[in-house]
Amino acid sequence: MSAENKERGLLIVYTGDGKGKTTAALGMIIRAVGYGWKISIMQFIKGSWKYGEMDGLKRLEPEVELNIMGEGFVGIIDDDKSYEEHREAALKAYHLALDKIKSNEFNLVILDELNVAVSLGLITPDELKELVKQRPEKLHLVLTGRSANSWLIENADLVTEMKEIKHPYQKGIMAQKGVDF
Repeated sequence: MSAENKERGLLIVYTGDGKGKTTAALGMIIRAVGYGWKISIMQFIKGSWKYGEMDGLKRLEPEVELNIMGEGFVGIIDDDKSYEEHREAALKAYHLALDKIKSNEFNLVILDELNVAVSLGLITPDELKELVKQRPEKLHLVLTGRSANSWLIENADLVTEMKEIKHPYQKGIMAQKGVDF
């Protein structure tokens, strides 16, 4: 393998119906910080909830910046926002993500739950393609979320599908602090 290949950024997708997509991306952050990398993570959906990674990632500043952009889970649980409000938040996240990708300031950019935003129509397939197209050659770009777009799967360097085999919720065990949120 030539040195040129080692310096190429990867397009990585974590998708599927199982748990662990964001967790896998967060694991990459820990590894990357160990090498002194600069990382930006943009959250497209989860914005309205409080979860442990928010405070955990703050401990990794200044190497890691977290941009919480979503208005919460769309159309489920306690969502009282209109589709237009969710689309507006997603577009704001999209434009910030585009700026981060094009800035050449980061080694790794993670677009958390972008796949969900695309599958819900909050971000169009053309907007997704534009984000990927704008990626500098050395930037590693990670996209997470269920229902990854077929174009993205085809064009990614690495795709991992999380498949649920068993989940504690099936036994009536609710989400656990520190494990699930």
